[in-house]
Amino acid sequence: MKILLAEDEPQLNHVTTVALQSSGYEVDSVFNGQEAVDMTKKNAYDVIILDIMMPVMDGIAALKEIRANGDRTYTMMLTAKAEVDDKVTGLESGADDYLTKPFSLKELIARLRSQERRADDYSNDQLEYDDIKLNTNKQLLESRNSISLSSRETDLLQYLLLNKEKEISSNELLNHVWKDEPDADSEIVWVYISYLKQKLASIQSKIQIEGEKGGSFKLTK
Repeated sequence: MKILLAEDEPQLNHVTTVALQSSGYEVDSVFNGQEAVDMTKKNAYDVIILDIMMPVMDGIAALKEIRANGDRTYTMMLTAKAEVDDKVTGLESGADDYLTKPFSLKELIARLRSQERRADDYSNDQLEYDDIKLNTNKQLLESRNSISLSSRETDLLQYLLLNKEKEISSNELLNHVWKDEPDADSEIVWVYISYLKQKLASIQSKIQIEGEKGGSFKLTK
């Protein structure tokens, strides 16, 4: 699981980052809301942790911009205030959960483990991007015409759609789409990327999957 942590207090940022990394998570840490927004434009994350009170851009404003950019990543807000209004404001701005400071690192990690389990069952029934629509339940891809996808193709395209216009490494795709196959490698990623390219062309979509074998890939229009 890849996490973006935005916390402006250097010591808390460091301690939290080390704790998360020790628990097996990959962590990018930043110190203000604008940096968080910029990172989400470039990278795919499984969880975003945002402090509310930060310089340059606060967590609420950052989250609103992240959501406005179409990013649906599970987001947890950190706040030093226990007031109900702060929690409500965060949730109404698109947050999925909140944690009041000072918090227990054990509780934070427990919540992340819980989210990890829920994410395994999470599915977006309908995803759209420019001239394509993906129905994950029916495994159907539509543009000027339609075509059926395999289960693996659907999972791969779903992840690319959820992170459209971001560069996604072959390793990230393996971790998310082929996590049930520990022996899978970048070769199989390239095979399925090639399948999707052919199917996008067959339905006359202008959507492209950029990238080379063994490298990173990006869904773009």
